[in-house]
Amino acid sequence: MAVDQQERDSYTGYLTTGHEWNGIKELNTPVPRAVYFFLALSVLFSVVYWILMPAWPLGVTYTKGLLGVDQRTTVAATLNEAAIDRSVWTRRIETEGFAAIQSDPKLMEIVRNAGRTLFGDNCAACHGHDAKGGPAYPNLTTSSWLWGGKPEDIFNTIRVGINSAHKDTRVSQMPAFGRDQMLPRADVMKVASFVYSLTHPDATTIDPKVDPKIDPKTIEAGKEIFAANCVSCHGDDAKGNPELGAPDLTDKSWIYGGSLEAIDTSIWGGRQGQMPSWEGRLSELDRKILTLYLLDKRTVTP
Repeated sequence: MAVDQQERDSYTGYLTTGHEWNGIKELNTPVPRAVYFFLALSVLFSVVYWILMPAWPLGVTYTKGLLGVDQRTTVAATLNEAAIDRSVWTRRIETEGFAAIQSDPKLMEIVRNAGRTLFGDNCAACHGHDAKGGPAYPNLTTSSWLWGGKPEDIFNTIRVGINSAHKDTRVSQMPAFGRDQMLPRADVMKVASFVYSLTHPDATTIDPKVDPKIDPKTIEAGKEIFAANCVSCHGDDAKGNPELGAPDLTDKSWIYGGSLEAIDTSIWGGRQGQMPSWEGRLSELDRKILTLYLLDKRTVTP
């Protein structure tokens, strides 16, 4: 259609293209200037970016850009800054004593964050993410520690392990008094009843539907058997011996269960727990952080 034959829209004043669909005519509307502006701006930005920043691959290399900035150098700089920041608090943890670190709230906040990760990656599989243990694994949030709960004791236990392959490992084993025929079956149940009564003082009077009711004579007989066979490890007061890894039998922190049946099973078949040595797996700094983390989580046993 010739220009002079083109129809002009009476409302907008634009010429039509000559195309029509169902009575709707297409206008020959010009592209808005804003589109050209932003298009030109985008092209300008691209050109400037190509010049200043790494942009074009060139076989085994690439254009470096006038600024010489790339993600590799950015990440390297970030890691370097993190290493410098980390060196400040790691040096303090490595050189300062446990008490000094525990008295510093800011340093302990770092210990909690770092310790949570270390514990989750290395210890939670056995002791649980909350460090409260489970059947055959001790609860680490109480004050009942087999080998002592002082910072140095915990640190050393983590280092050498228990019944592990480390040359200085802590070694402990409870004999199988029943299985190895050290005590007859009836005596095993008697001493189990006595041990059970240490944490259940009402064991002779409570409702048997709720818990086993034990004859006082059985408890008394078990006490005598305990004195003859168990005090060398657990002590006359049954409060254990951290030098031997013998647990306190008078609190409610039971590794293998504190029911009468569980205690009877332990006495009959014996126990020998195991914990790996972490000296070759974790650095001294990491083991110290773990020690501080556990001390921070510890609560007083009821």
